[in-house]
Amino acid sequence: MFRFANPQYLYLLAVVPLLTALFLWALHDRRKRLARFGDPETVKSLMPEASTGRIKLKFLLFVTAVTLLILAAARPQFGSKLREQKSQGIEMMLAIDISNSMLAEDFAPNRLERTKYAVDKLFDGLKQDRVGVVVFAGDATVQLPITSDYRMAKAFAKRISPSMAAVQGTSIAKALSLAEMSFSSDSDASRAIILITDGEDHEGQVLEAAQRAADQGIKIFAIGIGTPEGAPIQIGNEFIKDEKGNMVVSKLDEEMLQQITQMTGGAYVRATKQSLGLDEIIRTLNDMEQSELTTVRFEEYNEQFQYLIAVALILLILEYCLLDRRNPLLARFNIFREEKSAES
Repeated sequence: MFRFANPQYLYLLAVVPLLTALFLWALHDRRKRLARFGDPETVKSLMPEASTGRIKLKFLLFVTAVTLLILAAARPQFGSKLREQKSQGIEMMLAIDISNSMLAEDFAPNRLERTKYAVDKLFDGLKQDRVGVVVFAGDATVQLPITSDYRMAKAFAKRISPSMAAVQGTSIAKALSLAEMSFSSDSDASRAIILITDGEDHEGQVLEAAQRAADQGIKIFAIGIGTPEGAPIQIGNEFIKDEKGNMVVSKLDEEMLQQITQMTGGAYVRATKQSLGLDEIIRTLNDMEQSELTTVRFEEYNEQFQYLIAVALILLILEYCLLDRRNPLLARFNIFREEKSAES
């Protein structure tokens, strides 16, 4: 496994394009100043030892060395030893609705963005649990396999959007079935599915999927996001309309969500504009029986920064030794000058 021990130093890489821009400006300014003395070709013939190519090569060596030193400061490391770490917690799969109806704006800025914000905060509060993410619309996809890497989980959750759905619509049954199959093979683990949706299902068979979860000891917790009054769905600058030209209004359907949570011994929470309801769900999850979870982690890492520093020092030495002008000691070898014509 590869990682940076101090990734914050990678922000310093922003100086590389800045240095490049300054160098290009300096070259441009140099050409302008030389042009004041006369025709560029004539001026060039008067300075036979001047070499723009050497200046560019010196800068390339310098900026490469700076880049390597910044990467070295971030301390690149390779994992060298695996260790099993045991902890007490539960496994949870988040099943997040990404259908177009989640773009309704009865929650600001819309239902989906409000969900992503709450999920991000959820990951900040997890410690020993394992979590995975399933996204669904007309079909379901595993966005993140079950993991204890919350930083990765946050990064994946931020990218969720309706464009990830190959098929639009809403199939809660497919989401529940896929979530059930996405848990680890540890059958003794305490498992829960957190379903976040507006409850509008277009496919059916939801109760059958919930019964299968109950038979496996998986509890389903549902968060209904939206309002019973509903809101129109806007994509871009246009509102979605049905075949008759009427504006589509997406409304929260709570009845089915309450049914499936009761079947599995879970709980249903209606989101409000002040709280999505994840905090209430997590408090309930914390009361569940904790099981022993085994996680394989890298315990030791080999530092790689010293190699980058060594290469950077070599480049800086080469940059220092390389002259801005052609070396007069090599002039007799006629490396940089063109051969004189026979007439001269």
